[in-house]
Amino acid sequence: MERNFGEELDALKQQMNELQSTMMAALKQFAPQLPPCATGDPNPKVGHVEKMIGMHPDERISSLLSDLEDHCGENGNSGRITYLGVFASGGRQSTWVKNDLNTDSLLTLIEKGTAEKVLACVGSNDRLNMLLAILRKPRTVAELVSDCGYSSSGQVYHHLKPLISADLVTQDRRGSYIIQPHRVQGVIMLLAGVADLVDGTYTQGSMT
Repeated sequence: MERNFGEELDALKQQMNELQSTMMAALKQFAPQLPPCATGDPNPKVGHVEKMIGMHPDERISSLLSDLEDHCGENGNSGRITYLGVFASGGRQSTWVKNDLNTDSLLTLIEKGTAEKVLACVGSNDRLNMLLAILRKPRTVAELVSDCGYSSSGQVYHHLKPLISADLVTQDRRGSYIIQPHRVQGVIMLLAGVADLVDGTYTQGSMT
């Protein structure tokens, strides 16, 4: 039987058109979860802020980010951030929520010298290792000597002193040292910031 290539080409074109229509419909349906390049729509701007559409597949998080971008652009701030989390270890738990924080207030921590003092307080390997040990579970001085590799309790007290003075560490009713419950989130968020400095995978930005 002789093939009719003309009819076969017409049928193929029809199938391609139907496939294209199906794909475009799917793109419109899932547009909030897709990057702007996928739909061909440019990122809109609110004031000086370019909105990064589709950075996260969860609509709740995308909506929250959109609100932060709107507030930042409308108020002319350098930035707005929201963070929340939970940390449970060694029988203790801290949960925190900070919503729509103006980052201009954070930048003043450098200008006032507060950031330098805090970073200097924790900025040694010995103190960081001690914070890590206490974060994992409350520890006595004897346990810190053993677990952190010190040779005497005097060395432990030497590094505990600035941490206690900075209100990062205190003693519980049993005499064990713990991270102040209202400071746990600060330590964890500091580590999260370090992680972001090392790996910017989850960040998008633009340069003019």
